[in-house]
Amino acid sequence: MHTPLDNSALDQLFNEARTHSYWQDKAIEAGVLEQLYALTALGPTSANCSPGRFVFVTSQEGKEKLKPALSSGNLEKTMTAPVTVIVAHDLTFYEQLPQLFPHADARSWFTGNTELVKETAFRNSSLQAGYLILAARSLGLDAGPMSGFNPSKINEAFFTGSSWQVNMLINLGYGNHEKLHPRLPRLRFEQACKFA
Repeated sequence: MHTPLDNSALDQLFNEARTHSYWQDKAIEAGVLEQLYALTALGPTSANCSPGRFVFVTSQEGKEKLKPALSSGNLEKTMTAPVTVIVAHDLTFYEQLPQLFPHADARSWFTGNTELVKETAFRNSSLQAGYLILAARSLGLDAGPMSGFNPSKINEAFFTGSSWQVNMLINLGYGNHEKLHPRLPRLRFEQACKFA
């Protein structure tokens, strides 16, 4: 039987955690990013398909490649973030299913079914992005997930000739807590939930 997390852990993951746009001038070590992926990879996906692919943009050269694809509102926060993760999905993820889901011929479920491949890849890579945010928070990092970019430009700059396609961007670093805006409202249980 699992024990519920204490309030300190819940605060770090949810209650006090925020989306950050301003960053301390503090690098993230490569080992932390490897640990981040290791935790992210443990989250469940349908048939363990794990279509998420992650590009950790840490260099100035990488940021310059990313820059033309960013909306004006996301430019400064991304260029100053220690790391920007391009969360992508692999449209040939099913080729790994003999390894990832060995007790059934799951590869055959997707072969030739383009719509199912796209739907499964996008849904599950989005799920993996959520795991990455929580894993980052658990490691003491702050995150700033974003839309607001031109996907064609990112795909062209980073994924030409590959089966990867961008899903979203997540800035990572140690946030400047002094520059946070007040938390925006959330829907109440009664507004967002029903029993059936």
